[in-house]
Amino acid sequence: MASSGSGKSDTEVSSNILSGSLQQRKRLSSICDSCKAKMQLVADLLLLSSETRPVVTADGQQVAETFDKCRDTVIARTKELSIITHDIQSQLNMGKFVEVGDRLVEMGDLVVSLTEFSAHAAYLAAVDTSGSQSAVPGLVDRYKVTRCRHEVEQTCSVLRLTPLADLTPQLLLEVSQNILRNLTTLTDASSLASEKSKDRFAKEQFKASVKCMSTSATALLACVREVKTCPSELSRNRCVLFSGPLVQAVHALVGFATEPQFLGKPATLSPEGKAVQTAVLGGAMSVVSACVLLTQGLRDISQHPENSAQMPGYRERLRNSACAVSDGCTLLSQALRERSSPRTLPPVNSHSVN
Repeated sequence: MASSGSGKSDTEVSSNILSGSLQQRKRLSSICDSCKAKMQLVADLLLLSSETRPVVTADGQQVAETFDKCRDTVIARTKELSIITHDIQSQLNMGKFVEVGDRLVEMGDLVVSLTEFSAHAAYLAAVDTSGSQSAVPGLVDRYKVTRCRHEVEQTCSVLRLTPLADLTPQLLLEVSQNILRNLTTLTDASSLASEKSKDRFAKEQFKASVKCMSTSATALLACVREVKTCPSELSRNRCVLFSGPLVQAVHALVGFATEPQFLGKPATLSPEGKAVQTAVLGGAMSVVSACVLLTQGLRDISQHPENSAQMPGYRERLRNSACAVSDGCTLLSQALRERSSPRTLPPVNSHSVN
C-alpha cells in the first residue's frame, strides 16, 4: 500500500512503472532498427561489393597500414564483441532495457569498426598476392560519403518519427551535432574533389551541391533550435518539413560524387588474391549476419509483453544468435590468422554483388 505521504495510490505507481517500461521498450526497438540498418549498410558497401578498395577514415587515411595491424585489431574487436553480447543477454534477463539499448549502440559501433578493419585486411592480403594490382584512388571515397548520406537520413528520421514529448534538449543537441558532423565531412570531400577535378562542370557542380546542402541544413537547424526553445507540434512539423530538402540535397550530392569517373579504379586480383579476400570477407560476413539476427531478436522481444506466448521462442532465437556471433568471431579470427577459409565457402565468383 502506498504511504500517505507519497500522494499516489498503488494503481498509479504501477501505471507509471508500466508506462516507463513501455517507453524503454520503444527506445530499444528504435535503437535496434538504427543499428541493424547501419550494420547492413556497412556490410553491403565493404563485404558484398564487387569492387576491391582500401578502407579509409574520415580524414582520408587508410584505417591501418599493415595486414598485421588489421588482424590484431579485428581479433581484439571479436573479444570485445563476445563480452558485449553476453552483457546484453544478462541485462535483458534483468529487464534493464535502457542498459540493453546502450550496449546495443556499442555493439553496432563495434561491428562497424570490425567490418572496416576486416575489409581492409582482406584488401591488403589480396593485393599482396602475386599477379594482383592495388586500387587507384579517385577524387571521392564511395564508402565515406555513402556512410554520411545514411547518417543524415537516419538523423532526419529521428525528427520525423520521435513524438514531441520525447524530443528532449539532449536528443535535439545530438541531432544537430550529428547533422553538422556529417555535412562537414561531405563538404570537405566535395571541396577537395572540386579542387582536384580537371573537368570544369564537375568543379562547379561540387560547389553548387555543397551550397544547396548547406542552405537546406541552415533552414532545418533553425527549426531544430525552435523546437528546443519553444516545443510545439507546429515547430516539430517544421522540422519534418525542412528535413526533406536536406535529405534530397545530400542524396543529389552523393549521387553525383559517386559517379564512376570520380572513384578511381578498384584493385585487380589474381585467383589467389580473390580466394584470400573471399575467406576473410566470408568470416566477417558471418559475424555481421549473426549480429543482425541478434538485433532483430532484441527488437522482437522489445515489442511483445513478457507473458506473450511467443516470448520463449524469441528468447531461444536470441540465444542462438549470440552463439552464432561467437562462432562467427572464431571463423573470422582463424581466417585472418591463416589467410584462408576455415570452412567451405562459396566459389570465388559466386558471392553477392551490391
